[in-house]
Amino acid sequence: MKVTAIIDDKLIEEVKAYTKGKNITESITIALKEYLRAQKMDALLEEIEQHPLILNDAAAKYGRDQNRNR
Repeated sequence: MKVTAIIDDKLIEEVKAYTKGKNITESITIALKEYLRAQKMDALLEEIEQHPLILNDAAAKYGRDQNRNR
């Protein structure tokens, strides 16, 4: 998709420096993908905090036994 955007030159230069992209398009693509990955991780962590996985002794033993049988 072709997009026209007004972005501060200093911000573009900083993004290019951190992403090490070959050009502005690649640098912005890398930065946006990384931003989305971080947002998804934050959402997942929030979900885990709200609904933690609680294992009882039987479930823990089953998991250990499964790992040992690999």
